[in-house]
Amino acid sequence: MNPLLAQQLHTEGLLSEASLEKVKTAEAGRLFSVHWELKTLLYLGVLLLSGGLGVLVYKNIDTIGHQAVLAFIAAVSAGCFYYCIKKKPPFSTARVASPGVLYDYLLLLACLTFVSFLGYWQYQYGIFGQRYGLALFVPMVVLFFAAYYFDHLGVLSLAITNLAAWAGIAVTPLQLWRENDFDNPVLISIGLALGLFLLVAAFFSEKQKIKAHFAFTYTNFGMNLLFVAGLAGMFYYDHYYLLWFLVLAVMAAWFYFEALRQRSFYLLLMTSLYSYIALGYTVGRLVLSMPGADLGAVILLCMYFILSASGLIVFLVRTNKKMKQHDSI
Repeated sequence: MNPLLAQQLHTEGLLSEASLEKVKTAEAGRLFSVHWELKTLLYLGVLLLSGGLGVLVYKNIDTIGHQAVLAFIAAVSAGCFYYCIKKKPPFSTARVASPGVLYDYLLLLACLTFVSFLGYWQYQYGIFGQRYGLALFVPMVVLFFAAYYFDHLGVLSLAITNLAAWAGIAVTPLQLWRENDFDNPVLISIGLALGLFLLVAAFFSEKQKIKAHFAFTYTNFGMNLLFVAGLAGMFYYDHYYLLWFLVLAVMAAWFYFEALRQRSFYLLLMTSLYSYIALGYTVGRLVLSMPGADLGAVILLCMYFILSASGLIVFLVRTNKKMKQHDSI
């Protein structure tokens, strides 16, 4: 029964107090939280607004003018930053509760429009000249400052992404980017170095208790960079794939124990998937390189992938059951 109808019947004396309470209790049991749904819609709204502004500028640049576009983007960014500065709680090295959902997404919009402003300014007027590393370094510093000052994980993710782009531009010879030569060992070295750097940042964040809740974000980016760079090294230096497999195995063991320590199924899942790719590639190379490898070797590999995939699923399900009560992600 509808609670409003039940209340009306109770007022008219046609429904007892006990029956009214039963209707309210049953209705309360059917309620569910839409917190994450609303946050997802707000996040999509920010992305759509940023993308829509880009499309609007692109289609009307001849009539609007570059100066007017830059002024508008700067005004949006400055207005959002002003609101966030006025509403932000006092700074602390510990986790700081957000004043509200609107605050979080206006801060995200402020940072996105700020990056768009600098990128557009550089593209149209070349304010940084040929110093492309500096064009990425400035927004990177601002994003890291904003992430810590406002205590925002989303902005921290933007800052780390900007850090990866800056490292690729600053360290890699410009000729590689102009020729789109991404099949280069320099990029593999950058990925490994940056991944280790992010893990060190996660360690110090947690150890020194300076925004310790940022540690997982650093670990997440560092883990993915290390594994992707390690797999790229295995595929690029195919003659030394066994050596790279040992490196990946050491990395996998470390992240496995880190996942158990943090009770994080996400870390365990990603580590297992990357390890499965590395192991599958190594087994495939070993089987196909055997003398007299023929159709039987292909069938053997197919059987291996079927059984190993089943084993991986069983392993993840069983481990998840053990970690479920204390799972942090």
